[in-house]
This record gives sequence, structure tokens and C-alpha cells, in this order.
Amino acid sequence: MGLLSLGTPLDWHESRKHNEHVRKNGIIQLINIFKQHSESRTDDKFLWGDEVEYMLVDVNPNAKTARLSIDKDYILNDLNDPKKSLHKSEENNISFHPEYGRFMLEGTPASPYDGTCLKDYAYVEQNMILRRKVSESELPAHIKPLTLTAFPRMGCPNFTSPPAQPIGPASQSLFLPDEIINRHVRFPTLTANIRKRRGAKVAINLPMYPDINTKLIDDSIPKDRDLFLSDKEPWLGASKPGHVYMDSMGFGMGSSCLQITMQAKDINEARYLYDSLAPITPIMLSLSAASPIFKGYLVNQDVRWNVVSGAVDDRTFIERDVEPYTGYDLFGGMHVDKRQRLPNNTQYVNEFGDWCDLKTKDGKPIQKVPKSRYDSIDNYLNDHKYSTAYFKDEYNDIYAPLNEKVYHHLSKENPKLFDKYLANHFAHLFIRDPLVLFSERINQDNATENDHFENIQSTNWQTLRFKPPALYPEGTDLSKTPGWRVEFRPMEIQLTDFENAAYSCFLSLLSKAIIRFKPNFYIPISKIEKNMKLAHNVDSVLEEKFWFKSLDQWNLNHREFIGYDLSWFDRFLNKGNDELGFDEVYVNGYSLNGALVNGESEDDLAALNGSLNGNGHPNGFYRGRRRTIDAVNDIDDQGIDERYTVNEIINGNDKFPGLIRLIVKVIATDLLPTGSHHCENKELAKNLTRIKNYLVLISNRASGKIPTTAHWMREYVLNSPLYKRDSKVSEALNYALVEKTIDITDFKDKELLTAFFGETLTQYLTSN
Repeated sequence: MGLLSLGTPLDWHESRKHNEHVRKNGIIQLINIFKQHSESRTDDKFLWGDEVEYMLVDVNPNAKTARLSIDKDYILNDLNDPKKSLHKSEENNISFHPEYGRFMLEGTPASPYDGTCLKDYAYVEQNMILRRKVSESELPAHIKPLTLTAFPRMGCPNFTSPPAQPIGPASQSLFLPDEIINRHVRFPTLTANIRKRRGAKVAINLPMYPDINTKLIDDSIPKDRDLFLSDKEPWLGASKPGHVYMDSMGFGMGSSCLQITMQAKDINEARYLYDSLAPITPIMLSLSAASPIFKGYLVNQDVRWNVVSGAVDDRTFIERDVEPYTGYDLFGGMHVDKRQRLPNNTQYVNEFGDWCDLKTKDGKPIQKVPKSRYDSIDNYLNDHKYSTAYFKDEYNDIYAPLNEKVYHHLSKENPKLFDKYLANHFAHLFIRDPLVLFSERINQDNATENDHFENIQSTNWQTLRFKPPALYPEGTDLSKTPGWRVEFRPMEIQLTDFENAAYSCFLSLLSKAIIRFKPNFYIPISKIEKNMKLAHNVDSVLEEKFWFKSLDQWNLNHREFIGYDLSWFDRFLNKGNDELGFDEVYVNGYSLNGALVNGESEDDLAALNGSLNGNGHPNGFYRGRRRTIDAVNDIDDQGIDERYTVNEIINGNDKFPGLIRLIVKVIATDLLPTGSHHCENKELAKNLTRIKNYLVLISNRASGKIPTTAHWMREYVLNSPLYKRDSKVSEALNYALVEKTIDITDFKDKELLTAFFGETLTQYLTSN
């Protein structure tokens, strides 16, 4: 959860006086980072790691309640205390970190995985299992560390254990008590400073899932509370009819996700990987959908992303270009001369996004800012210094304001280190103010410290994060320190360690395949924006078509991937009558090297992943569901980008192998022992079988053979006898749902597992 410094945090009204100091010195620190690392690091190893976030849930079978535990946060201190339980973490190569909520725990591997070693991909799940077991060993039996994306009744009466009232001064929330916030001073200060800078509480509105008894009004909003001035905001326009209203950072930052970070060999490879993963972000958000319930309501979407985006949206009314609530300040909590006003009919925004002649007291222009600081990326980094050079300027086609001073400092004064695209990237991040500043850390040594840079960098929570190395003292062996990395952030957490390992391995192996095969995934950023909105929709994984690079424009020869579908694992693991000769395997009329054997046409390639129906996905779990996007305007004017189902992108079609075949081929050609034709090693066979089943999970969710977590949860609620067709999830229904998620997490109840995973995966999981 970002930068955790020790010291005395400054209230926003004191902190804002140092905003320009932090930006100025943060950029100097960034320049020093580039001087130290940009040319010296040219061949770092492909290493990677994952972050899993848990919720501690107090499950009471006698009372039939499941509530967030907010008094067991001592576990984090104990697991990092050498005098207590740190040895458990060290012995198991795991590490635990704080997150926003007292009920939350973040677990990572203590050492990164080796992306060139096959067994490390199979080890990921074992490491995740150990994290859960070690955390369970420190907790009472009734406290369960669950990987839920969003706790269904967060913000409802009595959702915490022990009970706490929503009367806290940090969030001033009508629904969330401050007692849910991590005790480290950074977190309540962050909560309060976002509210104070914005000039109002955050306002999140999610459309209710319509049912026959649904009231199109959020009747959980208290009408008569008079504790804070902000209590009146729902009635001033913050709350929308037909929507679930949420008013605190905790609703977003109190949700859990799965994040993956990969280290590239150098800065240019990192830039290409970052750009290549950008169009993948909404696809994986859709494919990992796991949160259809918020504040006790079924909502008409499946993912958390816009909730977290709204939860940390510190933009003032003028930055959002909206009218303030009656009696509220247009400039919010910005440090401005209050005599400033928007001139009538003369106001405009310049090329950097600055409102003309409006500045804060420290001279920073006031800008029109279209997005929260937690959102999708706004610019590509450009691969022109990499061997691919696919990027075109027209791909960066959305309005993204810049800090003009930072842009010129980087591009004009340090052009050898920062081309205009890197300068643009960081200048866009530096439009933001630092949110938490510690008095002891105001003055830093810019030659050896980079906290000011990280203060801005780590509070730009985007779908991807381009992560430069840190600054190190002269003489440090940089090869033993983290290098240029890309963090992939949109995925929702899944219920089981098997699923989280599957999504983690899929993403890291895809990254390795991207580096290996160098596909061209570039599409305009504006289309990624459209895809992010589509990914929120109910069952978007199958009901929507997403903009993507036309599958025949990926700069890959699909014939070179023939034979590398999921059946490759069976052929490699089992000798049989599929052999043609040395290093050739018969697959659907093709040998391993792609040559025609029996004269079958290329049309036969469509059969490699099963028969596709007219919607581009096999008949399966979602058979008969109506598509919400018509097949109109599915191709752009140039025919370079088209709209595809997630199934086509993941599993491929007759024009392109799909992402899974890229992964299978990189396994077969880069991760197996040299000269391997058939597997005769039991450990290797076991590892490959595990990885195959990870890919089967991803493939089956993309094709609709098995449901996403969000679909399963929604259907469970809709079909429960406890549900009253009013879009509400009662405490009794919440308990029943949580009990089922525990059964899935622990692989209990084969019938339940079959409905969730399908027969093939259930058989594999229950027998292994």
C-alpha cells in the first residue's frame, strides 16, 4: 500500500504548503535514478512476484454471522517481529505487509520468482498456500483469511467484529467507522487529506441490480444525522437515484486485488512490455470479475475498479469541471487566493490542461483533470528504442494534462535521459499533489533518497505502473537490487489459491511470451478507455466485445503456433501414436513445425479450441444468454482494430493463435530442458500438469464453460431462498454466501466445486 514512512504526518492544510517542494525534489530524485540505472542496467533477469490481499472474516456459526474482524490486526506485527513469529515467514519464503484496512493482510513471496525456471511457476501456488496457512496459525479458528474482492456487507449496520459506529473524524463516513482503517498514521491521514483536498467527501454511485422488488433509492442513507457538515452531501447531489451511494475511501481501498510485477532486462524492454500489457488490462479485469455486491446491494456491474477509482478521487470541483454543491468551494482545499474566480465566457484550457490565469499560491496552474488518480493509464511509453518500434503518435489520443514545469525540466534539460514520451509520462503523474507528508521527511538527500518521488509515484494508482529502480549509495552492486519493472494492477482477487496462482502464472507467462515473440498489441488509448467501461458490465467476459488489435495485425505468423494449444501438454507428457518423427508431432493435420501433413485447409484451425458459435465462444455455461453489444461498428475505419470476445482474444480463432498458444509455445520452447521431446521426469510432469490446469481455468472462464466468481456469486444470491428479490443481501444471506466461499476455498463439497470449476478441474483439484 504505497510508501510507509515513520514520523509525524501533516494535516492537509499544513502539508499543501510543501506541495511544490515535494514535486521539485521528487523530479530531481527521478533524474538521479535515471542517471544511476538507465544505462548501467542492460541485462537483468526476468523475475516476477505477486501480491495477494486477504480479508480477516469473523465467522460465527451459532449466530449465523460473518463480519470483518478489526481487532486481529496484531497478526501483522507478530509475523514481522523477530521475537514472535517472523521465523514462520522466513522459513516459508513469505512476507506480510500492511494494507488499508485493519481487517486486511497482504502476502507476497519473500524472494521473487525466477521467470526462466519452470518449477517456479508451479511453486507459486505452494507459496500462496503457505501464506494462508501461516496467517491462519496466528488467528483464532473462527477468523478466516479469505480472498474476497469486496466484502458484501461493508458499510451495513454491524458489519465489523467487534461492532464500531460510523462516527469517525478521518472519513466522516455515514457508513464506515474509522476503526476499519489501519492504525499506521499514514492511512487515516490519507483518508482525511483526500477529503480535505477535494473539499467534500468522495461520492461513489453504483447502479443497483434491478429486480421486481427493488426500490430505486438507497434507503440506507441516514436522513437525520448531524455530526459533520458533510452529512448533508447526499441531499446536495452526491447521491444519485437508482444507485448505491458510498462516501469513503474504505469502500475502495478496503477491497482486495491480485497484482503482478515483472522485471525486464532493461528500460526499453520494460517500456515495450508496459505498452503491450495496456490493451490486456480491461480484458483481465473482465476475466477476473469477482465483485457484484457492495454495501449489501447487488449492483449492476461485476468489478471493483470504478469503486476504488472514486474512493481516492481527490479532485476539486474545478478540476472535475463541475458545479460545486450549494455552499461549497469551487477550489476545494487547494491553497489558493480565494479572490480567484472563473471569468465568464473567457475561460479556456491550454495545451497542458491549465485553466488560464488560475494558480495555487505556490504557482502551480489549476487544471482540468478528467480522471481520478486511481484509474486506467493515459499514455503509452513508446517502444521506439526497442527492437519492435510499433508505436505511433496517434495511439496517445486522449486528453491527459501535464505539469508543464516538470515536462520541460525532463525533456529540455535532460533529453539524453528522458525522451518526450518518458517526460510526458512523469509530467502527467506530477499533476498530482502529495497526499501524505511527514514533517521529519520534508528535507531529503536527493542523491541517495527517493521518498519524494515515490510520494507522487505510489499515489498514482493506475492499471499499470512503470516502476523505476530506487536510488542506492555509490558502490552498491546494482545487479542484486530490483531493476526496471512493470506492475499489472487491474485483476480482482479470486477465492482459491489455485485460481490466484493461475491468474498470476498466466499474466507472468504472457509477459514472457510478449518479450519472446514481440507481438504488436497497440490500439488507441481511447479504445482501452471504452474497454475499461465495458469490463464493468455484468458478465462482460461473454456478453461484450472489446476493441483489440485485429488478430491478423499482431505481427505474428499464426502457423508458427499450430500445435501449441492445450493438447500440447498431453502430447508432451504421454508417448503415443501422435509421433511423426524426430521432434514432430501430428496435430489436426499439422506437424509441430507448422507444415501441412494431410492437406487440411487453414479453415481447420478453427477447430483447435472447439466449435465456436456465432458469438465467438463455444456453447457452454452461458448458453443462450443475450449479447448486449450488437455486431455493428466492430471494425475501425482502417481495419486495424476490431471488436472481439474475450474468448477469441484468449483462446484464438482462425486468424490468430490467441494468448494461450503464445504461452504454451513459450513454455515448450523456452522453459523445457534442451532437446525435450517427451517428458520422462515425474517432477517435471507434475509441474506441467499443474500449469496446464491453470491455463484450462483461464480458457474455460473465457469460453463460458465455467462462471466467473462474480457470476457465481450473483447467481447464488438470486437463487437463495433468503433473497427477497429486492437487490439486498441480508446478514443471513451474507453468512450463507461467505460459508459457501469458505467451502470453495477449502475444496469442500464436490457438487459446489463442480458448479464453480466444472467437472474436469474439480476432478483434478480434489485428487491433487
